[in-house]
Amino acid sequence: MENQGHGSLGKFKPFFAAMFLQVGLAGMDILSKAALNQGMSNYALVVYRHAIATVVMAPFAAILDKKVRPKMTLPIFIKIMVLSLLEPVIDQNLYYVGMKYTTATFAAAMYNILPAIAFIMAWILRLEKVNLRSIRGHGKVVGTLATVAGAMVMTLMKGPVLELFWTEGRINHEAAAKNGTDLHDTIKGGLMITVGCFSYACFVILQVITLETYPAELSLTVWICLLGTLEGTIAALVMEKGNGAIWAIKWDTKLLTAAYSGIVCSGLAYYVQGVIMKDRGPVFVTAFSPLCMVIVAIIASFILAEQMYLGRVIGAIIIMAGLYLVLWAKSKDYKSPPPLIEQQIEPAKIDMANNEKDNFDHQAITIDATRRETSNRNEKIQEKSDSIPV
Repeated sequence: MENQGHGSLGKFKPFFAAMFLQVGLAGMDILSKAALNQGMSNYALVVYRHAIATVVMAPFAAILDKKVRPKMTLPIFIKIMVLSLLEPVIDQNLYYVGMKYTTATFAAAMYNILPAIAFIMAWILRLEKVNLRSIRGHGKVVGTLATVAGAMVMTLMKGPVLELFWTEGRINHEAAAKNGTDLHDTIKGGLMITVGCFSYACFVILQVITLETYPAELSLTVWICLLGTLEGTIAALVMEKGNGAIWAIKWDTKLLTAAYSGIVCSGLAYYVQGVIMKDRGPVFVTAFSPLCMVIVAIIASFILAEQMYLGRVIGAIIIMAGLYLVLWAKSKDYKSPPPLIEQQIEPAKIDMANNEKDNFDHQAITIDATRRETSNRNEKIQEKSDSIPV
């Protein structure tokens, strides 16, 4: 019974880990928006974030990956350089700039196109198998489309403001302005976040490919953070044009944001994400991203006093329904045997049936031969008894 309990608990570990990632990312969105509102440079935030992640994760990688860390080769190092450019530099800077133009809830909502992009790319690269003739395949496609549709509903269909008792009298007028009138900033921020989503989807796919030749998750995390720090520093020097004031940091929200984002959302997130993807694939990880949007929408209404609209609630419900369909389809993939196993089982069944048939035929021939010998003996005995004179 104890082993069964551990087995059933093990099935849910990827789900708990993926939800932990989204909770951590939701906290990063809230802290990052607060730090950016205080004037922190997004380029400096990216550099500090990955520098802290490198320092924290390096000792664990040196000790725990000592036996499993393979030799570094030039092709692997090039892949890691591309990984550190795709997510730490391109994706995060575009995401932070897009958040500056909009709100934390809007940025998290727009990021829900990530599962669709990752799903399409994984399908094209054959990292995700989809049988359009099966119910599982329909569930993956419909669920992915539903998450995107829900994100669009949440972004574009505002509806009436929901008066929540904890936000009454605490309206954030900046957030209200971003949500309401400045369509130009909204479109600009949305485009930046969309390009960032595409960059992150490429990062996830390449991370799966890299782990096949470099199966040391902690060491890979440290390399990504280290190179991301160096590449991010170069990007900051170029984009900020030698503005030294951006590097000033004190014991305030800016430092807390850099430390939290580095430890939780870069160090732990890259590692946990890699472990999950080795077992479940990239689509499983990205399918949980809608949860981040729901968490951010709730927390932002508490801390940042962002307004909650009916359209966002309806969009969140649609997203959760799509997420359920994708996860249901993925769970069915692991309940059914892989095609290779099925192909091995069928010939085995045929061989067993042929062996049973051969054994039966051999037994029938043996019995028939025995009967013939007995009959011949009886005939000879009868002939001898007939030849004896009376």
